This record gives sequence, structure tokens and C-alpha cells, in this order.
Amino acid sequence: MKILLVEDDPIIQEGLKLALTSEGCSFNAASSVAEAKSLLNDDYDICILDVMLPDGTGYDVCAEIRKRGDTPVIFLTACDDELHTVLALENGADDYIAKPFRMRELMARIKAVLRRTGRRTESEDVVKVGSNDVNIRTGKVFRGGTEIILTAMEYKLLLIFINNRGAVLSRQQLLHNIWDVAGDYVTDNTLTVYVKRLREKLEDGDEVIQTVRGLGYRLK
Repeated sequence: MKILLVEDDPIIQEGLKLALTSEGCSFNAASSVAEAKSLLNDDYDICILDVMLPDGTGYDVCAEIRKRGDTPVIFLTACDDELHTVLALENGADDYIAKPFRMRELMARIKAVLRRTGRRTESEDVVKVGSNDVNIRTGKVFRGGTEIILTAMEYKLLLIFINNRGAVLSRQQLLHNIWDVAGDYVTDNTLTVYVKRLREKLEDGDEVIQTVRGLGYRLK
């Protein structure tokens, strides 16, 4: 996730840099309106803007952002009264947070805005399944940097398990949800083959898909 951070307080900016870096984010940082505008040619997942800046306000930066697209914006405000809240929202904010704030709250707000605006963080795109990383956005599976090639049906079966993680899925439930690429209903014997192949590809000395005797299967 790439962030534009605009904050003129060096202590707050440094704290935000450390927190965002620990969350795996990359960012460009600015401490003025002019500096922020010079950085807008990059693509950002979200922009975090201080309101009061030496040469203007975060609203000026937001106006320029809105001219270029719909990148989500969170304002950092020194006051949380109704007037400042309304001003932030009327000037294009997707959310606002009053200073002082806790870093966990800011990260939660960032993720909430990205979900609400139909965007995802890179970490939310990747689901851990055993020692495998499943990227939901790209439809690719990796283990230790090596791509694990799945067929369309194997990947579809994996997604069903991921979307129902921890729950026991009966064979009948799986059969009901899986259709092969030709549109024909998958048979019970074929399901057994798909589960077996998926296990062989995903399991690396650790059990990923558990058999619950007499009930079905469960993804750990």
C-alpha cells in the first residue's frame, strides 16, 4: 500500500513513518502544500493530510487530488468539533481523525476507508494457507516465492475452503458449489480427485485440508 503523508509536525511525521513502515506500507512524505502537490504524480492507495500547513491547508492538497481522481483521503485535524468535521467532509475527506490519535486507530481507519471505497490493502489480498500465500486479487498461489500452479477447478475449490475457513464442509456442500469449466456437475469421485490433488500441491509436511470423518473437510 502506497501512501501520501502530508504533515508539518516533524515528531508526528516521524511517528507516522515508523508506524506505516511497520505495517508494510511505502509512502512519500511532505510538510507543505507546495511539496505535497509536487508529489501527486505518483499513484497512491490513500492520502493522509494534515489540515494546517505552513503555506495553506490540507484542503488545498485535497482539491488537487480530487482534480486528478478519486484517491481516498483522511484528514488529520487538531480539533474534533462539529465545524471542523463538516469542513473536512465538505472538502472531500473520506474520513478524519483528531489529534492526538493512536496509531492502531489510524491503521484501522485506513483499512476501513479502503474497504468502503472498494479498494484493498495488499495484505488483505493475500491469505495464508499453511505455508502458501494465496493472492485473491491475482488468483495466484506461492510457497517460498515459488508459484504453485493450480487448475481452474482446484483454485475454485480452494476459494470455497477459504471463504468457509474453519467450518466443516460436507461433500454434498462442495459438490453443490463446484461446477467444472464445461458447466457439468462434478461427480463425487471427481471431487475426491480434486481434493487429493489440491492437498498434494498445498501441503508441504503440514496438513492443510483436514478430513473430518463422517462429516467432510475443513481448511485449517
